[in-house]
Amino acid sequence: MYWKFNLMTSHIETLLDKEDVTLHELMDEDDILQECKSQNKKLINFLLRPEAMKELVKLITEDPEEDVDEKVKYKYPNTACELLTSDISDITDKLTEDSSLLAAIYAFLESDGPLNPLLASFFSKIMGLLINRKSEFMLNFLRSKADFVGSLLKHLGTSAIMDLLLRLITCIESNEIRTKVEVWLNEQHLIERLVSMIDPSEADEKHCNASQSLCDIIRLSREQLQQLQDHAESDPLLDTIELPETISSLLSHMLDGDKSESVLTSGLAVIQTLLEYKRCVYAGDDLCRPEGSSEQMTALDAERLARGVSNTLTAVTPRLKDLHNILLDPPKQHYSAMQTTAGMLDPPLGNSRLQIARLISSLLLTNTHAINEELVKLGTMNALLDLFFQYVWNNFLHTQLEICINTVFSNTQLDTEENSENILLSQLFTECKLVQRIIDRFQENQDILYVMFLFCVPSLKFI
Repeated sequence: MYWKFNLMTSHIETLLDKEDVTLHELMDEDDILQECKSQNKKLINFLLRPEAMKELVKLITEDPEEDVDEKVKYKYPNTACELLTSDISDITDKLTEDSSLLAAIYAFLESDGPLNPLLASFFSKIMGLLINRKSEFMLNFLRSKADFVGSLLKHLGTSAIMDLLLRLITCIESNEIRTKVEVWLNEQHLIERLVSMIDPSEADEKHCNASQSLCDIIRLSREQLQQLQDHAESDPLLDTIELPETISSLLSHMLDGDKSESVLTSGLAVIQTLLEYKRCVYAGDDLCRPEGSSEQMTALDAERLARGVSNTLTAVTPRLKDLHNILLDPPKQHYSAMQTTAGMLDPPLGNSRLQIARLISSLLLTNTHAINEELVKLGTMNALLDLFFQYVWNNFLHTQLEICINTVFSNTQLDTEENSENILLSQLFTECKLVQRIIDRFQENQDILYVMFLFCVPSLKFI
């Protein structure tokens, strides 16, 4: 067959034979990335020239000129990024060995103004590669900078910079170096500084990205501990997040002073992540598996998780009243009224109240006496029922209420010095008048929605 023979020669070879060939001429060729990744020695030697490397770095760190056609404005920067991150060892070595190149790349992060989002993604990709391939060198380089964490957080509103923060924690293969990075970041008060960014004084983008960073750190750190088991060292970042003082600080930013929907939803996402767990069904020895899952959790995993959940509950319990009040009086939303096919919502339920309903459903799963007692005292279940009847077409809210009611029914009663009554269950049928309210509403409107709700809540079928 004709394709067995090398009848086609890349035009790049012809260009490289020219003495005056330029980098841009080579980058105009469609197969330059393929040739680079296939270890074309002549091409790689050309790219390793000091002037070529300098130009490649300049393309991914400096904004293109304004008069360039939008269709090709980022063609060369994108190609430059792909070449620098093609995982060719000679190119990676050159970036770290030439201090001027690395300094030029890092200078992008020290810019005062808002970062170009596309260039920021190129910067994050290159730094991620260097952190992965030259972990110890890059750790020493970043530690030598005056305030790397501060520079990073200054631009956290740019999603690519948030990605770089996570790459710094996750892209390092050596457990020893990863531990050094975590200790260093903890010494730089990374967690406290992320928490302080979930504040009404910061932009919404920073609220969202700071929250996402904290959530990812919690999940990734717990997964790492679960994989290493007894061999795992204490994770300083996770330990700091799980401190009651850290969670109390987050709640203060959320609930003290003026309320912001963006701050509330971002902060609640972090607390929800801290409370993420599934009830365990023991499967013999020291192993248990999350209910409804085939995965096994060791007693050590359960102990670590219980410690984090317990600290979260300790911090949340005193602020339940503030969270309950938001169900009654939510913060100002972007839309004060919203026209829908089912009528006018004035005001809409809002994301903050929905997320508080989610938090309540998670708190109920812990079946903690102090939490249950405070929820009864505040009448939170009644407030959720009021919202259910007010927002009859909000399926997201209905799902959370369904989880709450099923949890109240399935929770075992807690024995205390005073009594052993399931106080939330009693309140549902006495003060909340759950069944009577559903029947009254159905007789009033003949709305099939309430019949469907009864079928969705298994516990109510047997009443």
